[in-house]
Amino acid sequence: MNFTAIDFETATGYHPCSVGIVTVQNGIIVDEFVTLIKPPNNEYNPFTTRVHGIYPKDTVNSKSFFQVYPEIEKRLKNRVVVAHNESFDRNVLMKSMLLHGLNYEDLNIASKWECTVKIYKAKGIKPTKLSDCCREMKIQLNHHEALSDARACAKLYLLR
Repeated sequence: MNFTAIDFETATGYHPCSVGIVTVQNGIIVDEFVTLIKPPNNEYNPFTTRVHGIYPKDTVNSKSFFQVYPEIEKRLKNRVVVAHNESFDRNVLMKSMLLHGLNYEDLNIASKWECTVKIYKAKGIKPTKLSDCCREMKIQLNHHEALSDARACAKLYLLR
């Protein structure tokens, strides 16, 4: 089973402030990547800061999405992509790429990704928040930390 799990934390709307990416080859996690991302003007919504605990002071010297994108691209290109709430993470990626003049089609990935929310809802787990699914499946999680969320998503997908 080969795929890549991704999770974005956002500063405002669809502007990411962190990304976690986990690469799975033959059912084994073989690569993990996480980085902070400086959002446009380093602006944050106070609500999102309360959710993930990332503040402007944390990203003031971080790379922009455009600067981080080569690392994202090499991990996603030509892969099956999985996210816990795929429409959210997919839209963060697509809108960030559009903002920076990058073409989503160049990644050669599906227009809709695999979604562990949908998978676990179909299994009857309610509610289907990442923390609930991880509790049910006994997966360790430091919720709203991008790498932990991506790793947990990858493990949920492996256990589907």
